[in-house]
Order: sequence, then structure tokens, then C-alpha cells
Amino acid sequence: MTETYTAWTALVDLGFIGLLLSIGVFLRARIRFLQNMLVPASVIAGLLGLLLGPNVLGAIAREHGWKIGSLQFNGIPLSSQVSTYSSILIVVVFACMALTDDFDVRKINRSVAGFATYGVLMYSLQVAVGMGLCLLVLKPLFDSPDSIGLMLFTGWAGGFGTAAAVGDVFNEAGDPGMASIAFSSATVGLLAGVIGGIIIANIGARRGQVEAFKGMDSLPQDIRTGILDQTETRPAIGTHTFSGGTVESLTFNVGVISIACLCAYGINQVLKMWLPDISFPLFSISFVVGIVMRLVMNSTKSSHLIDTDSLRSISGMATDILVVCGIASIEPAFVKDHVGALGVLFLIGLLLCVFLGFVVAPRMMGDGWFERQLFTWGWATGAVSTGLALLRIVDPKLKSGTIEQFGYAYIPVVPVEIAAVSFAPMLVLASASWAVVGVWGGLAVIAIFVGIWLSRHGSKKSAPLGHVATLGGSFVGGKNEFD
Repeated sequence: MTETYTAWTALVDLGFIGLLLSIGVFLRARIRFLQNMLVPASVIAGLLGLLLGPNVLGAIAREHGWKIGSLQFNGIPLSSQVSTYSSILIVVVFACMALTDDFDVRKINRSVAGFATYGVLMYSLQVAVGMGLCLLVLKPLFDSPDSIGLMLFTGWAGGFGTAAAVGDVFNEAGDPGMASIAFSSATVGLLAGVIGGIIIANIGARRGQVEAFKGMDSLPQDIRTGILDQTETRPAIGTHTFSGGTVESLTFNVGVISIACLCAYGINQVLKMWLPDISFPLFSISFVVGIVMRLVMNSTKSSHLIDTDSLRSISGMATDILVVCGIASIEPAFVKDHVGALGVLFLIGLLLCVFLGFVVAPRMMGDGWFERQLFTWGWATGAVSTGLALLRIVDPKLKSGTIEQFGYAYIPVVPVEIAAVSFAPMLVLASASWAVVGVWGGLAVIAIFVGIWLSRHGSKKSAPLGHVATLGGSFVGGKNEFD
């Protein structure tokens, strides 16, 4: 029976997402293991949703259910649109990020440059190494098709969105099975990202590599349980900027974010009409739109109407929900004919991420590298939403500036990602698989040399690239400290 999606369906979904989150909060507050692992309630809720979902126990679906004796249990009726919520909410997160603070070019420093270089290196290597491994090892050993070589970056750095895009390309080319393999890769990547990221976070805490805390023993009880029991220490979620007789302040802030998301969606639709063969990440467009809106508000002296703390609260709420939706909607498709090849591919991919995170990241990212590499670990294995979930483990209040810096650092990664999603499958279908290795391998080599240059010319504290006032202000000028 075809599911009919209505506004009431969204209400039901939201209610059960709230139920899962409440259970996650309770389990985090009561179970010592979850406290020691610093597992966010959203991750717990997502895993519960996955466990009870149609792909594991078959409980969360209207057509599924359990029967115990004469009692019939229909399960938690989450709709098939839950996976779409994550794609929407990540747009909200990045719109909030751009609107939260002025785009200050002075913040583009060596640290941001290192972050950007690391992102380009990570993404390019996943494309090149995955394809090279397929051509040199998997094809001779398992008789794997060349398209298997794309599955590392497709499911790991790309996530479920890229998996769907690349799967559609091969589906239209007459190979529908690659879509299932792509989603399997995304599933494995997400699980590796969450589990591995939590382990890495705890290792970093024990080694003192995390700036937000110095180890589990030093954490107060409220951080362990996640509950602020002392009412006098509870911070305010936000500050009113309007009187209640005009408009509720939170309503206005949500409205501004909604405008940014709507504009981003509209621009994306126009780009699809103009460039139908190229896929543009919607969340990156929302970030750019948010910057433009902030510029306009600064120039019109109206930026004081939005409240930074309220925007951060909205962003945090969106992050929590998208983590639940993303994990709960996993489709762990099992592709029997390619299990061996995928196992080797994922093992090499995991070793690559570990090498980049613990060997390359400290040399390339500078101060606060651990938070950034942990975020990038999640991004490299299970998309940006996974990185956000892991970052909140070691940086619950997002004080490290990782998210803000990622917004800047992601800009040079965008063309690498778009090109990989758009053209790598086309090159494989055109029997030009070695060209994929050459192009993205070359980008990785360039990123390595840039990283070496940054590490040799950098200092312990990142030097700014230049002195420029915030958007909407005047040019201050100053010597470029790269000179």
C-alpha cells in the first residue's frame, strides 16, 4: 500500500522522534557505560530507531509489527520520509551558522587554510585510493566492476545523499544494483564513523588532546549525565529582541532561518535547470545565502534584530533531530556478490581515515586540531551530520570554532566534491577509470604540497591571512602575514 504523506504524518514523526530522544536522555542519565562513552542522547535515539526499524527488527513501519499471543503490536509508525528530514535539517544548521556571526575575513587564517587543505586531501584520496585499489586489487582478485571503486567516497565522505546521486547515475545506465551497494557503503561508513569517533574522542580525552575537557575523571556530574540539576547554573537559551505584542522573538528568528533555507532551495532548483548534470550541495548554498543575508542586515543596520544565542539553540535542536533521523533511516542493504571486495575497500578506507586523523591532521590543522579532525573523521566516514554529532561529544557547546571554520574551509572542497559526484561515475561508464585516479590523485598531491608549505611557514598560533573588517564594514588593510 502506498503511503500518503500529509502534515499529520509529520506530526506523528515528530512525536515519535521526541519519544526516542526522551528515551535516549533517560538512558544517558542512568547507564554508566553510555556516560563513559559520552554518547549523545541523539545518537542513542537514532540507534534505537535503527534497531526497531524495518531493516532490523521490523517494528517501525505501518506494514510491520509484532504479535505476542493475542496481542498485536504495530510498532512506531515513522514514515518513509524520515531520511529526508536529515537533508532538510542540515540546511537549517548551515543557515544558522552563517547568520550567527559576521563573516570576518580576519578569521581566515592558517588554521582555516589547514582545515581546508585537509578536507581537499581527505576527499581526493578517498576518490583516488578507492578507484586505484579497485583497478589494482579488487578487479583481479574479486572480478569487481570498476564502479566498486567509487563506493568509498560515495558512501563515506559523500554519505546517503551522494549514494543516492551516484546510484541514480548507474541506474540510468542500466546497473540498478549499484544503488544498493552505494547505500550499503553509506551505512557501513556511518556506523564506522559513530563507533570509531566515540573511541577516538575518549582516546583524545585520555591523552589531553581535547581542549573542551581534560578527561573523563575531570568531568562534572552534569556533563556525564547531560542534565543540569542546579537551576541557578542553567544558561538562557536566548534573548528577546521584540516585545511580545509585536512578534515572539523566537518566531522572528525561525522566520529568518526559513527565508535563508527557502532561498537556498530556490537557487538549487534554478541550478538544476541550468546545469542538470551537476549536483550542488544544498547546505553549502544555504551557508552562502546566510552570509549574503547577514551582509544585507549589517549594511541596513538591522542585524541586532536577530539573537545569536537563539540561532545557536535552533541549530542545536536541528542537529539533534537530524542525527536521530539520519541513523534511524539507515538501510543496511546486504550485497552478497561483492561482500569480499567491499570488505577490503572499507578496511583500507578505515586505515586511510585513521592515518589522516592521527598523522596528517596534527601537522596540518594547527591549534585545536583534535576537534577539527574528529569532526572531519565523521565527515569522512558518514557525511557532515555524523561529524556534527561527534563534535558535540568533545565540544558540546561548540566553543572550539570548528563548525564556523568548517563553513569557510569547505569552500575549496565544494568543487572537488561536485566534480567527483558529477564526473567520476561518467568517467567510469566511459571506461576511463584510470582518469579518475589521475585527476583526483593529482588534487591530493597538490593538497599535500600545500599542507607541507603551511606547516613549514606556520607558527604555533595561526597567523591571519590579512586584516579586513567584517562584512558590511570598511576595509582596514594591513600586511598579509603569508608574505
